[in-house]
Amino acid sequence: MEFNLRLFILDNLEAAGAIGGYVSLSIIGFALISFAIQKRNDKLVSQIGPKWTHPIIGSFLGAIPGCGATIIVATLYKNKKISFGGLFATFISTLGEGSFVLLGSSREADVIGNLQAYAIITVFGLIAGVIFGYLFDLFGFRANFESHQEEYKENQTLQIAQNNLSFRFIENFGFYAIISMAIFLAPSSIMALWGGEIKTISNLTYWVSVAFTVTCIIFYCVSVFIYKQHDCHSSYNAIKSTISHSVLDVALVVTYVFIGLFLANYLIDVLVGPETFDTWMTSSAYVVILLAALIGVTPGCGGMIAVAVAFITIPNFPIAALIAAAIATSGDGIFPLLAENRKDGIIVSMVGLVVALVVGYTALVIGF
Repeated sequence: MEFNLRLFILDNLEAAGAIGGYVSLSIIGFALISFAIQKRNDKLVSQIGPKWTHPIIGSFLGAIPGCGATIIVATLYKNKKISFGGLFATFISTLGEGSFVLLGSSREADVIGNLQAYAIITVFGLIAGVIFGYLFDLFGFRANFESHQEEYKENQTLQIAQNNLSFRFIENFGFYAIISMAIFLAPSSIMALWGGEIKTISNLTYWVSVAFTVTCIIFYCVSVFIYKQHDCHSSYNAIKSTISHSVLDVALVVTYVFIGLFLANYLIDVLVGPETFDTWMTSSAYVVILLAALIGVTPGCGGMIAVAVAFITIPNFPIAALIAAAIATSGDGIFPLLAENRKDGIIVSMVGLVVALVVGYTALVIGF
């Protein structure tokens, strides 16, 4: 079958836009809730509960189906409201969109789910997340995080907007376009998580998703490389400013989700190919666990979805390999983390891979 680059790009733009629809709900919704709490208490909440609870909170948030929780926790971590242990626990326990494959409700894969497998790997993820999250906090690991908020505040006193064109795009067209398309896509994106769609507007939804991704990519690139000092960075004390911060986060996530989807799908579907992939997935259990963990650790949800589909469709696929992939995957939340703090994002991924292999081989030894 001939590879169609144009269709491949459009499909990945649409997939990133569909993900962006419910990501927008998570990010903007959480920001507005935080804003309301701040106004009610007349102060910014320093963190979500006592620090000793963060690995538990993070692990249970990660167990929520989908990637929304990891994106929210990455935002909490950026704002120093959750410990590194809580962050790590979230990424360990998440299954990303692979959870919807196992629940039998993903439009990414036309397969029947496996609720028993979902329950098993969720339990393994919760336990591993809590244990290793506490280990990080116990040994006092601290983020090497440079606050971009402070940098923006300092730079604002030194320079003004670079040009009127970028100002108009960021503060007017880009901002309102992203908000409008996110609102339009929200119902369809939520239904897509459970394998549904609004058929009467499915074609329109496809092209709005493509436009949403393209707008987010342009918005993020203009914001980062051209118009670095727009006023949304100046304060969280006004609702417009709060939403502006969130829109920039949405643009960042959608941009990196598209990049991750494009690379992962090209690697698995084009360079490797379905036949070769299936051959790898029918090797010895020890090899499959290693391969599953390596595939799972790739940024985004594509790798975990592929392993979940392999588990359901390939006879005698070891559940230990599925456990390894589930623990290794970081979902789409890894993108904002890598963008804001590359060092900690790499630590989460690499240490998560080691934990995935340890837990995966342990599960195999004890009979899973």
